[in-house]
Amino acid sequence: MGCLLSQRRENNLKPQYRILVINPGSTSTKIGVFNNEHCIFEKTLRHNVEELSRFPHVVDQFEFRKQVILEQLDYEGINISKLNSVCGRGGLLRAIEGGTYQVNEAMLHDLRVGYNGEHASNLGGILAYEIASGLNVNAYIVDPVVVDELDDIARFSGVPEIPRKSIFHALNQKAVARRAASDLNSSYEDLHIIVAHMGGGITVGAHKKGKVIDVNNGLHGEGPFSPERAGTVPAGDLVSMCFSGVYYRDEIMGKLVGKGGLVAYLNTNDALEVEKRIESGDEFSLKVYEAMAYQVAKEIGSMSTVLEGNVDVIVLTGGLAYGRTFVEMITKRVGWIADTLTYPGENELNALNEGVLRVLREKEKPKIYTHS
Repeated sequence: MGCLLSQRRENNLKPQYRILVINPGSTSTKIGVFNNEHCIFEKTLRHNVEELSRFPHVVDQFEFRKQVILEQLDYEGINISKLNSVCGRGGLLRAIEGGTYQVNEAMLHDLRVGYNGEHASNLGGILAYEIASGLNVNAYIVDPVVVDELDDIARFSGVPEIPRKSIFHALNQKAVARRAASDLNSSYEDLHIIVAHMGGGITVGAHKKGKVIDVNNGLHGEGPFSPERAGTVPAGDLVSMCFSGVYYRDEIMGKLVGKGGLVAYLNTNDALEVEKRIESGDEFSLKVYEAMAYQVAKEIGSMSTVLEGNVDVIVLTGGLAYGRTFVEMITKRVGWIADTLTYPGENELNALNEGVLRVLREKEKPKIYTHS
């Protein structure tokens, strides 16, 4: 009883931080309210395509989405005056190192003009700032997809005009790497970790003492093929296809992103459907599925050389990590490198909240976004 009372007193003395997190998608906005690590409210707000179509640009949606968020919080009885901070999903900014960034004017400018492209995630920092400024609290973003911590040697592609770029699932990769380090009673900054995020796109990163020093660009054709993306394809044959006169540019891009991978081979991006086909005896589905696992394992092997064979743990995450068969196909090939930990899914809201908590608890300093 004495130990229990002591624990309760410790919890009561622990500072309580309430954080609103916002993750905008193309036709939805996920929101969550956290009290420290505990999620007290979570909701996916669906947006009618016709409603969104009246806005010429994605950035023009911010006032509409802000109002929907505030109305939902009011309906649920969430008192926003108790918020300590607001955090949004980071957008397509300039290349920056990982971490938690306080939203400032330089960031807002780049999000509004779409410096690196127009995307719903650009609304994250804007929405966080607009809500936070009315409450006199700080707004943040955490580990956007443009996180770039590549070693200089990793930037060479073989074609000077086309350097390798760091575009990957930074938020989830870094969140699960920290979780794995904690489960190993260590810290992210002390370990060498390979993380394979396996969702609609697949990215495999080499994390060296808190920095992702190499990672495949899973968006524009590098690394394993995935449920919707082609990954690395033979460059010469791709050039021939581009100049064959048969395809338009958008059709080629569609083959690489959106209609590649499982979709191209099996006409589905649903891994559960593929596993059902395999269970029913579909040998071609098995071969394609195993080929995807083979390519993930090969990329993990590649990243082990980046870390010079010094790998503390391999982490599998993302939606595909729910598939037991798929995970087993990978682990049997990479088990000689290091032990494997599996964290299925991609809980972005938790990852955003954890990034802000590290700042509020002064475990990290907030980083400053600049144009330099």
